[in-house]
Amino acid sequence: MEPRDPRRWWILIVLCLSSLVLVVDSMALTVAVPSMAEDLGASSQQTQWILDSYILVFAGLLLTSGSLGDRFGRRRVMIVGLLLFGAASLAASFCTAPGEVIAVRVAMGVGGALVMPSTLSILITVFDETERGRAMAAWSSVSMLGLVGSPVLGGVLIDHFSWHSIFLINVPVVALAVLAAVVLMPESKGPWQKPDPLGAVLSAVGMTALVWWIIELPAHGAFGGRSSITLAVAVLALVGFAVWENVTPQPMVPLALFRQRDFSGGSLSLALVQIGNGGLLLVLTQYLQFVLGYSPIEAGLAFVPLAVAALVGNGVGAGLAVRLGNRPLVLAGLLVMAVSFGLLTTVSVDSGFAVPAVALGLLGLGAGLAMPAAISALMGTIPAEQAGVGSALNDTIQQAGTALGIAILGSLLSSGFANEMPAEAPEQAKRSILDAMAVADGDAGLVHVAREAFTASMSTTFTISAIGVLAAAALAALIMRPKSKPAAELPAEAPELAA
Repeated sequence: MEPRDPRRWWILIVLCLSSLVLVVDSMALTVAVPSMAEDLGASSQQTQWILDSYILVFAGLLLTSGSLGDRFGRRRVMIVGLLLFGAASLAASFCTAPGEVIAVRVAMGVGGALVMPSTLSILITVFDETERGRAMAAWSSVSMLGLVGSPVLGGVLIDHFSWHSIFLINVPVVALAVLAAVVLMPESKGPWQKPDPLGAVLSAVGMTALVWWIIELPAHGAFGGRSSITLAVAVLALVGFAVWENVTPQPMVPLALFRQRDFSGGSLSLALVQIGNGGLLLVLTQYLQFVLGYSPIEAGLAFVPLAVAALVGNGVGAGLAVRLGNRPLVLAGLLVMAVSFGLLTTVSVDSGFAVPAVALGLLGLGAGLAMPAAISALMGTIPAEQAGVGSALNDTIQQAGTALGIAILGSLLSSGFANEMPAEAPEQAKRSILDAMAVADGDAGLVHVAREAFTASMSTTFTISAIGVLAAAALAALIMRPKSKPAAELPAEAPELAA
């Protein structure tokens, strides 16, 4: 057994910084979009592309970038990704046109795709199975803090500066992460493997087309117009990818990992959870601002119970996982999350913040227990020489789940809102609660009706979320092993690990 790296906890800080900058950027940008679109004169389609271009590139390149990390060095690939992400962020702070912002967002998506698989793959090569749970809990806690705190940060930056500062804030964080990675982090890579260019192309085309199809669901439906073509491309490319990876002697992605019960159960459960969670922040942020009348900063602060409870859940879960194994924690956490979504279905116009606060606390506690345990279980099944592409496979499944969740829940929220609005309401007011507030222009009756319609449609979306989380719990119970599975045996020749 190799001795533990004495710098491992410092390395964890670097990994947390690297993933934190991606989380903060994505969430803070959602707060900046309205002022950015107004300042740039961006159309609704251009605004949508500012958000979606990053997701498309990021999801499409995850598998390829994970393979690159295993082949050329995970630290090297992560640093290249950070540098590209930081340079694109700096360029974004000088943009003056929508097309320029879309272009730099594409570059940021490439950088993010290079960074994300490397963080988890380095974590599992640095920490052994006795400490991996605690490391995973700390990594998850930092991501949760970034998820909750970034809308507040975004609101403060927008109030005091401009939307450009949302991108500029990434630069010092990236610089610190790169410097720390160079000084503290060892290099690691898998044994040499023949390149798989066909697998890389098929995975990139398939995932990009799939996410594109998901993004277009609310506007064009599942099979309408070009959606059917996009879906056909996605299915053909992904099926071709799966077939090719099973017949080529040196596949880019080890699909055999799905034969491991903890990997398949953990990955698919996390995907279902992400579908359920997909529209959570989007829906609740609108409820807080348009129904309760919170400012953007107040809305961000309202998610503090989620972050605090997640920290508690992570801390408790890290200790319990050693004694109980991962499956009980995953099940308990998912059931608590389902209860929280059930509470959110009861929210009405007159509920205030008490019920959402309790629900957010339960949601954070459940996520804190379940998510690190599920990730730890599935990452423990990945051989060290395939850590990069294995973590990328998990990331890809979760990204697809998140995108699908946002599309499905966003579509349900929009259609439900329109159906709940009275027939005599102006057509523009039926599009969204934001449009209804703009059309109302002081009409208290229309405002009240819009708020009631929104909370009614919100209840429907959270019902679907609860069903998704319960399905994830059932899947975990059926597939995951009763006890945490030991890490996969290392090959006869240990993976290269150089200072």
